Amino acid sequence: MTELPQSLDIATLLAGYRAGDFTPQALIGDLLQRIGRAPQRNVWISRLTLAQLQPYLDALRNRSPDDLPLFGIPFAIKDNIDLAAIPTTAACPDYAYTPDSSAFVVQCLIEAGAIPLGKTNLDQFATGLVGTRSPYGACPNSFDERYIAGGSSSGSAVAVATGQVSFALGTDTAGSGRVPAAFNNIVGHKPTRGLLSTRGVVPACRSLDCVSIFATDADDARTVLKVAGQYDSQDAYARPLPAGGWSFNTGRFRFGVPQAGQLAFFGNPDAQRLFEQAVKRLVQLGGEAVTIDFEPFLAAARLLYEGPWVAERYAAIETFIGQRPEALLDVTREIIGAGDRARAVDAFKAQYQLMEYRRLSEQCWRDVELVMTPTAGTIYRIDEVDADPVRLNSHLGYYTNFMNLLDCSAVAVPAGFQADGLPFGVTLFAPAWADAALLALGDRLHRDSVTVAGATGLALAPAGEHRAEAEGYVQVAVCGAHLAGLPLNGQLTERGSWLVQCTHTAPNYRLFALPGGPPQRPGLVRDLNSTSIEVEVWALPADQVGGFLQGIPAPLGLGKVELADGSWVTGFICEPCGMDGAVDISAFGGWRAYLAGQA
Repeated sequence: MTELPQSLDIATLLAGYRAGDFTPQALIGDLLQRIGRAPQRNVWISRLTLAQLQPYLDALRNRSPDDLPLFGIPFAIKDNIDLAAIPTTAACPDYAYTPDSSAFVVQCLIEAGAIPLGKTNLDQFATGLVGTRSPYGACPNSFDERYIAGGSSSGSAVAVATGQVSFALGTDTAGSGRVPAAFNNIVGHKPTRGLLSTRGVVPACRSLDCVSIFATDADDARTVLKVAGQYDSQDAYARPLPAGGWSFNTGRFRFGVPQAGQLAFFGNPDAQRLFEQAVKRLVQLGGEAVTIDFEPFLAAARLLYEGPWVAERYAAIETFIGQRPEALLDVTREIIGAGDRARAVDAFKAQYQLMEYRRLSEQCWRDVELVMTPTAGTIYRIDEVDADPVRLNSHLGYYTNFMNLLDCSAVAVPAGFQADGLPFGVTLFAPAWADAALLALGDRLHRDSVTVAGATGLALAPAGEHRAEAEGYVQVAVCGAHLAGLPLNGQLTERGSWLVQCTHTAPNYRLFALPGGPPQRPGLVRDLNSTSIEVEVWALPADQVGGFLQGIPAPLGLGKVELADGSWVTGFICEPCGMDGAVDISAFGGWRAYLAGQA
């Protein structure tokens, strides 16, 4: 066996398993030693021993990455999410119980071959964005232990950032899956509400709660999301993924940025500078920045803690807090206890207000496809938060508290480092079900901003085009109606495809507008010493290729297309017989430019 890898990204581990370089047994044994030697940052509430992990390892015998998409991939679980036979504490020892079965989402991951290493620290009952509200100790930042890691999913984020696991589960009601990602230089995906089951999760606000995903990059988060995002008919709040998918116009997308007076950095000039740089980077990636009125989002955010939704936190643990109020930390008891004073009439009034804000916020989506904000306007030291816990916590929720109330999907990605070396991150968000599109665009922005994975000092894993094959995908180059945002793109997204890259062919092709339609379609024809044509490369699950191919009408088909870098991928090509009545549009350089010219 070769030396065990330092990087725990999913593609690296799967490739190593396939090559026979190491086994899950060897990797997990080594990881347990690594974790034991690592600085103890109060990351874990409970870690499984090798004996406890052995049944998971035994289940992988006679299996492989070819039939298990997360074969031997180590992960961590926030300790308000159930893992069978391991206590769930929600960071309150007196509340602890030992479940007989795992949460639905955890079971999905285990059945796909993932190995749970343990349960991670959190702000008690997931109430906080700081990572310091735990009787198991504050979980400090992975870059500087004087600073907060962010919460409430602090342990999960730091476990990923420090290379102890490949990915981790958190929860996100008000920002808990995004703020810790920003503070630790990793990706945090807050899925559309109901996309990941919350059955087997200790509720915070049950109608708003989401299970979130932490990973070192968006590719890994996407892989986990595909496995975990199975519809759970026994979860009353679950929602099935609608057909058709969602995509951005990757070549010319419009993204919203709050008005200057609505941006808050709380006295942190570094954060302001880094956000301005992130806006410029997204423009360079093909976006058009559009100033929006952010007030409807901010108004909705204020409802979360200033309105009656706190009563939902109280309802989640009503019996326990009534019988054992002293078991809660003072700040947790103060926040949750206030929910006992809410009236039903207040709840209805707040719902009316929320619907007004939701309708106002919807006007934004007429002008832009997504919005970008800082994930948090600043970061604080642990002693600062201890001295002023409620006010500083509220600052951290400025850009996050509205997200679930307004039914948005979001991904937080790294966007650079402050002068003091602390990470800064931004969040891309859009309406519900934009998860895959946000992860694809977020990955491009992440890689354009940062080159290191978490706090490991290791380089980010290679981009998606080098990982698709290792994860059971076929790369398909599209040049027409299947491009993101165009009429047939849903045939890709509904099959679980994801955007790998925007590029061009080698300068050996011509593009023709074919007769017929709708929709209008182009034909790509190889012609040496011709021109380069704009294409997108999508990763299509290998088991979906047959069904996709059946939907392609003559004279089009799938063949091999040479890209600008000299590589060859499967792609759309046109038979010569289809040229009758076709118009040569090669001079436009691509289908989008041709459509724009027609308009």
